[in-house]
Amino acid sequence: MITHRAPNSASHSLPGPEDIHREVLSNGITVLVRSNFNSPSVSISGYVQTGSLFDLDEKLGLADFAASALTRGTAKHSFDELYNELESAGASLGFDSGLHTTSFSGRALAEDLSLLLGLLSEILRQPTFPKAEVEKLRHQLLTGLAIRAQDTSDMADLTFDKILFRGHPYSRPEDGNPKTIKAIMREDLVKYHKRNFGPRGMAIAIVGAVEPERAADLVKRALLNWANPLQPEVPAVIEPKRLTSAARRHHKISGKSQSDIVIGTNGPRRNDEDYMAASLGNSVLGQFGMMGRVGESVREKSGLAYYAYSSLSAGVGPGSWTVSAGVNPGNTQKAAELIVKELERFAADGVTREELADSQANFIGRLPLSLESNGGVANALLTIERYDLGLDYYRRYPDIVNAVDQDDVVAVAQKYIDPQRLVVATAGP
Repeated sequence: MITHRAPNSASHSLPGPEDIHREVLSNGITVLVRSNFNSPSVSISGYVQTGSLFDLDEKLGLADFAASALTRGTAKHSFDELYNELESAGASLGFDSGLHTTSFSGRALAEDLSLLLGLLSEILRQPTFPKAEVEKLRHQLLTGLAIRAQDTSDMADLTFDKILFRGHPYSRPEDGNPKTIKAIMREDLVKYHKRNFGPRGMAIAIVGAVEPERAADLVKRALLNWANPLQPEVPAVIEPKRLTSAARRHHKISGKSQSDIVIGTNGPRRNDEDYMAASLGNSVLGQFGMMGRVGESVREKSGLAYYAYSSLSAGVGPGSWTVSAGVNPGNTQKAAELIVKELERFAADGVTREELADSQANFIGRLPLSLESNGGVANALLTIERYDLGLDYYRRYPDIVNAVDQDDVVAVAQKYIDPQRLVVATAGP
């Protein structure tokens, strides 16, 4: 069914209901299109509803392995033939896997959109997982895991997740570990694809020099006859158990000249009402200017860190709110204590009126910049679809940002940041 039909031209620089074509196909695929004839190209972005949440512990990394292997050969094309098709048209198409979804993105001249969608359909529906290519990929994945094991930043992040999300699917690394990657056989990839890849819940956004109805018709030609009765329902994501006290853990990596620190706690989901207040507060805490208050305190004034910033990780499931820093190993304790003090100050006092106003102006001012490219708009359309924000979200965005006041920020800071229940994860010598 068609839930919105767009006119041929847009009169507003930001996407909105009158220039976004949204159509839900009979097999469950949602198509979003916005025309832009200022460029001869088109960009596509999308996802299918399968990711590492479906991985068993003993085969952890299967979803990531499968996503990487999709382009290694299909029923119609070998690995080399696929990329020759793309390169001959100056096009690109790539895949990635996350917790909840396997995503894809691509770009081509508008005249080659049919080619791009045809290859997308072929790769999603008919991968063959050639044995030789699977083994090459396995070696690459194991090499990546070996490099990760020596990366203090990556290991601090993984250590943090293990503590904060203990007993929860989010505690597991999406790309698995050497033991599980070695245990994944070609047959596992075939079975995983056959069961989990399907059109229900899939979304695809197309932006560029194409009329909306033509783009939607091309998607139908490529994907409307796709069906998978085995495709499982997306599992519900439960809330993790909250910590009752502070927790600290160090992951030792010998011979390193840097230690990395991650300190934080639980955060909001993207759809939570207090997400925007948390996001603006996080900007003041460790993003705006020279990495916010944290950067100024830990890096600029004290000289204790090579970098220091805060992050708000919010998606369809439970999020996290963290401060990360890279330090000389001898400064680890001092830097951690200073970060905790900044978190205590933030939770107690929130932000000043001037800090909030600066961040609000920054949020509103950078929105048009993020929508300058076709790819940026395609990702924006996927965001409003995935989180059910409404086709008018970007038109309402300035009002949403400006509606946040100082009381909202201090309330959300106190809701999530308890200085007595922080996770402190470090990695280094």
